[in-house]
Amino acid sequence: MNRRNFFKKTALTGVAAISLPEIVSAALTGTNSISETDKLRFSSGDIVLFQGDSITDCGRSRDDENEPNKQSQLGYGYALFAAANLLANNADKKLKIYNRGISGNKVFQLAERWMKDCINLRPNIVSILIGVNDYWHTKTGGYTGTIVEYEADYRTLVARTQKELPWAKIVVCEPFIIHGGTALDDTWESNIAPYREAAKRIAHDYKLTFVPYQSVFNEALKKADATYWGADGVHPSMAGAQLMAQAWVKAVL
Repeated sequence: MNRRNFFKKTALTGVAAISLPEIVSAALTGTNSISETDKLRFSSGDIVLFQGDSITDCGRSRDDENEPNKQSQLGYGYALFAAANLLANNADKKLKIYNRGISGNKVFQLAERWMKDCINLRPNIVSILIGVNDYWHTKTGGYTGTIVEYEADYRTLVARTQKELPWAKIVVCEPFIIHGGTALDDTWESNIAPYREAAKRIAHDYKLTFVPYQSVFNEALKKADATYWGADGVHPSMAGAQLMAQAWVKAVL
């Protein structure tokens, strides 16, 4: 085997060892994601909105936020990768995709800006990933909100969206942690779990699409540790963001 073929084979072996589609398929098996008959089918001109905190925000440009499908306004995380997939595979649909995540947000802060950053955009698909700060900021930011308030506020937000945008499909993304991350300690799992469970209950009660991100990263950790998927345990790496995007697309479409 010559040197070029050796490195080519080595690279392909590494990719095979960390197969994102296999991770995603394993994570979504047995979840309550929507049935095949309820999978989303795009219509021409549909608007897709990604909402959340820093995991969604991921360095997006505020200067370009009113321009759909622009890389700078989509950031450099899972929203960008998911948008790229949707645009590449639906070229005839003239989709318009926005990212309005804001770093540090908790669920009540989504509600405060929901008219401007959701309702006024008239989206057909609203994807929400929120919850990690609702716990994290009780540890580090002096926030006094509780899991009860998180769930109540989240339910109010979903109900409002369904009332004002009755045609919109809502996607609830599970708040997650990447075990072994440097920002986490032994108290994280037991304290963040109720937020995951609340998000799942909301998706079930309102018959919404649910993306089981904790299961996705738990599966991913069987292939590589937190330094690969997201070193601090909260913010995904480039590989982690791509994994999230693939899980989102598989769960939603």
